[in-house]
Amino acid sequence: MSDRISNNPFMKWMEESLMPVLARIAQNVYLQSIRDAFSSFALPVILTGALFLIIANPPEGINWAPIHAWAKAVKPIAAQIMIPFQLTFGIMAMMVAFGTAYSLAARWDLDETMTGIIALLAFFITSFPATDVTKVTFGDVLNYLGGQGLFVAIIIGILSAIVVRFFNRKGLVIKMPEGVPPYVVRSFLALIPMFVMVVSAWLVEWFVWSRFHITLPQLVLDLFKPLVTASNTYPAALAEIILMMLLWSLGIHGMNVVSSIAYPFWMTQLAANAEAASRGLPLPGIVTEPFFHVFTHLGGSGTTWPLTIMFLLSASMQLRTIGRAELIPAIFNINEPIIFGAPIVLNPILIIPFILAPAAVVTINYFAFALNLVPRPLIQLPFTVPVFISGFISSGGHWQGALLQLVDLIVAAIIYYPFFRMYEAQLLKNEREVEK
Repeated sequence: MSDRISNNPFMKWMEESLMPVLARIAQNVYLQSIRDAFSSFALPVILTGALFLIIANPPEGINWAPIHAWAKAVKPIAAQIMIPFQLTFGIMAMMVAFGTAYSLAARWDLDETMTGIIALLAFFITSFPATDVTKVTFGDVLNYLGGQGLFVAIIIGILSAIVVRFFNRKGLVIKMPEGVPPYVVRSFLALIPMFVMVVSAWLVEWFVWSRFHITLPQLVLDLFKPLVTASNTYPAALAEIILMMLLWSLGIHGMNVVSSIAYPFWMTQLAANAEAASRGLPLPGIVTEPFFHVFTHLGGSGTTWPLTIMFLLSASMQLRTIGRAELIPAIFNINEPIIFGAPIVLNPILIIPFILAPAAVVTINYFAFALNLVPRPLIQLPFTVPVFISGFISSGGHWQGALLQLVDLIVAAIIYYPFFRMYEAQLLKNEREVEK
């Protein structure tokens, strides 16, 4: 590997200058905690709500009698079916606030549950107008507890953990004598940090409401709106996928690094899609979390499913062995065996298609969604859901989602093939020399 780096100035620059910076970003506890909050706390809530969204909105574009019967049966009770969806997606930001604080507390050896509860309370207060809350309709604030409040939820989750850590380190907590039950001790230890966060959230919300007559989540969303809009463009999607693949080419988990920064933007777009779908409106978001995990990382990062098949059928014993090892993981979109076994990492031949194939797939996908040739991503799924099934479900139960994945795989196979043959020839030559 060192020879490959030293012979390539670009790779050498990435290894020595760029990689240390991006590695520090990937290891940042705040970004890791945000990612954990989405994957461990918000995702189960989103998946549960999404099931009810599908039930209430069957894919009527499929000309099949059972689908039409399903649509006819649910139409009179669609509003009631949508209640779990509205209330699960409607608390997405609350789960992120709790999860971010919880994950940070776990890393800092604090009381995870109490820290999460503090963040939950503080965020809840900022989401209500500073007026007589008995006259506030819950539906009016539901959006801010969900997708529109994500940025404030993340900020409050981080601040809550920082405040709890500060008071614990300084000993500014109420300590109980020995013999007091542990659950009572926990409550009193959290009392002062909770009071500080709740009062701070209340004062900030009061100031924002009196000055702008909007809630804090709405104010922050308005400030971030240009970034959210920019994140939903083709240049943003292309830049993100290229950065992911460059990082993977150096052995760094590219999706983790990029998603640590981009996840709130992706999820804001996804929440907007879910909200639009519930109202029967066109979906606005294209560059969402499923845009990458469902429609780009087919077989794993780099769209390596076709490469796995090529390896499996290769004349090279080394590649066939890697193909066998990768086959089952590839079904569940896990491709570390091929990334590090081929290897793709620091491999001048395979890095090229490893970047080009996902870039081409992102291009196809973006314009397929932008031109409404394929229904836009609506449902976030675990990344381990197999190809075709994931495309069908994520697009709201439309066959076009699975067809798009098939087109992506064919294009990726065309891009990978000449580089695969080049690398195969090199390995076959080496294997023959070893035999002699």
